[in-house]
Amino acid sequence: MANKTDFNGQSDDQLSEQLGNLKREQFNLRFQAATNQLEKPSRVREVRKDIARIKTLQAQRSAAAGK
Repeated sequence: MANKTDFNGQSDDQLSEQLGNLKREQFNLRFQAATNQLEKPSRVREVRKDIARIKTLQAQRSAAAGK
């Protein structure tokens, strides 16, 4: 699980790339859960929270750029 400070040092492009990777991982985790092949069920929650952290940071940055 990444902290907010881990994402703060990244550029907007890096955040977008990381968001894409996390969404892809979330998709794969959903399929693993559906077929009962999920090794770490807690990873689903971690990925979901990391996605939310990135989206929040992107929204804050776009709001700050709009001012």
